[in-house]
Amino acid sequence: MMATPRVVVVGAGMGGLAAAADLARAGAAVTVVERAASCGGKMRQIMAGGAPIDAGPTVFTMRWIFEGLFGDAGERLNDHLDLVAATTLARHAWRSGGTLDLFADIARSADAIGAFAGPEEARGYLAFCARSKDIYGTLVRDFIAAERPSVAGLVARLGPARMPDLWRTMPMRTLWSALGDHFRDPRLRQLFGRYATYVGASPWSAPATLMLIAHVEQDGVWLVRGGIHQVAQAIRNLAQRQGAQFRFGAGMDRIVIERGRVAGVVLDNGERLEADAVVYNGDISALTAQERPVPATPPAARSLSAVTWCLSARTAGFDLAHHNVFFAEDYANEFRSIFRDRRITAAPTVYLCAQDRGEGSAHQAGAPERLLALINAPADGDQAPLDEAAIADLAGRAFGVMASCGLTITPVEAPTVTTPSGFEALFPATGGALYGRANHGMMGSFARAGAAGKVPGLYLAGGSVHPGPGIPMATMSGRIAAARLLADWTGGAGRRRTVRIPVGRPVGRPG
Repeated sequence: MMATPRVVVVGAGMGGLAAAADLARAGAAVTVVERAASCGGKMRQIMAGGAPIDAGPTVFTMRWIFEGLFGDAGERLNDHLDLVAATTLARHAWRSGGTLDLFADIARSADAIGAFAGPEEARGYLAFCARSKDIYGTLVRDFIAAERPSVAGLVARLGPARMPDLWRTMPMRTLWSALGDHFRDPRLRQLFGRYATYVGASPWSAPATLMLIAHVEQDGVWLVRGGIHQVAQAIRNLAQRQGAQFRFGAGMDRIVIERGRVAGVVLDNGERLEADAVVYNGDISALTAQERPVPATPPAARSLSAVTWCLSARTAGFDLAHHNVFFAEDYANEFRSIFRDRRITAAPTVYLCAQDRGEGSAHQAGAPERLLALINAPADGDQAPLDEAAIADLAGRAFGVMASCGLTITPVEAPTVTTPSGFEALFPATGGALYGRANHGMMGSFARAGAAGKVPGLYLAGGSVHPGPGIPMATMSGRIAAARLLADWTGGAGRRRTVRIPVGRPVGRPG
């Protein structure tokens, strides 16, 4: 083999960017090809009211993953991103009545919950936080940061002495069931059940293990000055400083396989790029059966899609935070409708990111502001698209839920709407699913592909592979893929060694 591998990274999403940075730093000759005009993948920006608005993920957590990526390159994350610690994690409102803020400070959140629902619920919240922290501590090293854990492998790594810890992660129970151990108020179960949607799942089917998301948020949520798309730009710039080359507007037509291993890629324009290895940062369902190590995700197993509205608007009647959630009453029907009936419920939960609000913002009352509104939808974007009447009806339902909670939104111009069909066009072979396979059932967490494809020389990154969707997890997947590639390259053909990304000490909030 050559001393320096030639690597093509397909897709400049978070996983591809992280892989490119690590591989280039290790001396590989890295070329990143991306069919879009800019980096970020699902972390995309569009224009609203003459200003860019984040139209994808909006929550920045697990900062230690990014500190590690930059630190391993001898750089500091703070030198490249302006991060502001959020004191208010999210503001929640219910159509039936009530508003509740969650804070980065657990005691402050407990006080707010006590005032909202009574002292017993506040005590339940404190116990819930302790349980979440325990689950996170058990899994962060030996599951999240491992290459592709299996049940047997996870048990072996933890050892007999830690089996009680593993049992306490509650893989046999659903998230909704476990929340009943802590909360009687249905609004609180609704609020914390929403963590399942962070991975595109239903709280009635997702494992209670996802309670760990509560601890992830309590350990720190940051607002990114200039928009969360700056995270992708910063990692792209890091990869370029290490020597990676980027080609935008260059889609991949196919992966070239010769003599039983990867030999390069052919672009949409017919150009062939020779490569000793390819890192594929796209949904594994778009790969051929020869290339992917697990079956493509069938439509019935897809995660949530969404309908989103990006707009510039004036708001009144409700004091928005940066992150806001508006609930109707029948939460169970929302997920029955999506996963069983393949439709959107009459009164959907609405997430609203007010991107000019939050700590350190200078938003003036009455001035236009940038908003991203999102409702969950079935991932059927490869079927008949929604027509204009259906989209208008959904807007009436979604904005009606917010209006019933007191929020008036007056658009400055027509919003930009993205439906599951639009997400399918952006991310082919997904049906518009934004999180890969739905994390349903005890084995859902183990059903994702690992870092290596079936064909030697093919490596996988992104939200459809382990450790899963979201900004930090997709970034971690890219680092794992790069480590796997480098271990295979230096270890010789056919030798596979276990790789694991070091887990850094979580970075606490200043002060």
